[in-house]
Amino acid sequence: MIRVVVVDDEELVRTGFRLILQAAGDIKVVATPTGAQAVREISLLKPDVVLLDIRMPDVDGLTILRRLQGLKPPPVVAMLTTFDSDEYIATALRTGASGFVLKDTGPEQLAQMVRTLAHGGVVLSPKVTRTVVDGYLGSGAGSDAAEQVDLLTDRERVVLVLIAEGLSNTEIGARIHISVGTVKDHVSAILTKLRVGSRVQAALVAQRAGLLEGDQEPR
Repeated sequence: MIRVVVVDDEELVRTGFRLILQAAGDIKVVATPTGAQAVREISLLKPDVVLLDIRMPDVDGLTILRRLQGLKPPPVVAMLTTFDSDEYIATALRTGASGFVLKDTGPEQLAQMVRTLAHGGVVLSPKVTRTVVDGYLGSGAGSDAAEQVDLLTDRERVVLVLIAEGLSNTEIGARIHISVGTVKDHVSAILTKLRVGSRVQAALVAQRAGLLEGDQEPR
């Protein structure tokens, strides 16, 4: 059972997410605090995944995210937002968020995103906007991203695309018929060659370089 905490200042959002996620069968929402209550609840409950509203009137999501990064270990956090061009998303990703979820995400997709987060994957809006990517990587970073990606082997490019799609190492291995250990080796090589420190960073480099615009087939 995947244990989730949903943090939002609107009761309707908290209730809706609880109903949607618990209907999945393998997900349990263990708390739905407001921003002011969030850090204490999460510290006590130690959930697998936190869905955290990025904009709240009492305590903003970025402040809570920074505090959560100080927990040992920090929880997996995805930011909740209304717009995929939210100016704060890039900051949240740099601070340690594992992605972001739009509040109007469909029920089945929402549950799958939580599963992805729980298994070590990243979740980004299917249409990650240039605003978010440029805010994270820096404007004009497209050519740099393309040059970085050129350093990868064909198989590493395939793995990078699957990382950007939110797959965990186990799912990547099953998809392209290699062992989890080999996937880990590829991921390590990808992070080193792209000069990034996380799967989220690698996913955004892939998006900025244009790798997600077409299907990538293993070679």
